[in-house]
Amino acid sequence: MKILIAVVIGALLLAGLYTLFNGTIMPTVTQKVKDLFNYKG
Repeated sequence: MKILIAVVIGALLLAGLYTLFNGTIMPTVTQKVKDLFNYKG
């Protein structure tokens, strides 16, 4: 039973981190990369 609970909690944590990463971190990283490539000296 403890193993099942641990698996469920782990899956929820991973899903939360994935959502946070995609929603918050990736757009800013993508924008910074685009800015780097669009840089005109």
